[in-house]
Amino acid sequence: MIGTLKKMQTPFNFLSRIWCSSQAGSSFLFIQPMCAMISHFWSLPSNIFPDLIGDFGNENLELVQDVAALNFPKAVILGNHDSWSTQQFSSKKKDRVQLQLECLGQEHVGYKRLDFPLLKLSIVGGRPFSCGGQQIFRKRLLSARYGIQDMEGSAKRIYEAALGTPEDHLVIPLAHNGPTGLGSELNDICGKDWVFGGGDHGDPDLAQAISHLKETTNVSIPLVVFGHMHKELAHGNGLRKMIVVGTDNIIYLNGAIVPRVKRSTNETSLQASNSDGTYRAFTLVEILNGQVNKISESWVSVVGNETTLEEEHILFKSNGQSSR
Repeated sequence: MIGTLKKMQTPFNFLSRIWCSSQAGSSFLFIQPMCAMISHFWSLPSNIFPDLIGDFGNENLELVQDVAALNFPKAVILGNHDSWSTQQFSSKKKDRVQLQLECLGQEHVGYKRLDFPLLKLSIVGGRPFSCGGQQIFRKRLLSARYGIQDMEGSAKRIYEAALGTPEDHLVIPLAHNGPTGLGSELNDICGKDWVFGGGDHGDPDLAQAISHLKETTNVSIPLVVFGHMHKELAHGNGLRKMIVVGTDNIIYLNGAIVPRVKRSTNETSLQASNSDGTYRAFTLVEILNGQVNKISESWVSVVGNETTLEEEHILFKSNGQSSR
């Protein structure tokens, strides 16, 4: 992960970098500690950030296996598309949901905590397979694997996963969908953009768990990461707000840029004619001395072995707050 990135002239000296790929079907973080420069990450195989739908896909086991095989720290939570056809676990053979969970192993953080001691960072997973809103999606899967029957039980499991976090760790909840309470306009970070009048489509169990942690523990939560709600709104209604800074200074970040990978065409800013070139989006969080320092949406061109940072849109800076 150490190398040189074209057009990057100054080294990074932050504590850690978190690369978010949170989209329609599943959410995952790549966590990179104490590095000097970035190169090879940009040019991960394009199927890791698939074209068109931009997520793991409808129970796309092969792609999840590719993600699981990546040899660096990461945390994953599966979403609604990853249980698209499976409503209950098969008693006769392992279905594709079971196989996805098995290949991800401990890196699937649904209802549990994954600690990174060197970074003083803990990732706490929300409810797997979430589709947003007031109803639990794939309740029979959640009941069979996690014993979840309702939103209250789900909130309790998320809350309990954070208990016991090392005192010097930051906690970052990773969920497929964001919490309720962040707005109900169609362009709000979890707002319904497919119905007239909008509405809050957040997860009430995630909101309840975060609220309970703030009220009853000293856990430090600087950031909540999720996806599901696409940046581009339905029916050509513009773009979604992708970041919210709460009154308690918790940053809520939506990484659902869809599609995440675009082919090299005259419509993009790629300076290449190679038909195999791609233009890829990454949401990047920089954490410095235990604080979120910067969040950006970065677009990188990848043509063969050549990688170039084409665009960087700053979403948040510690001295400037949210810019969107």
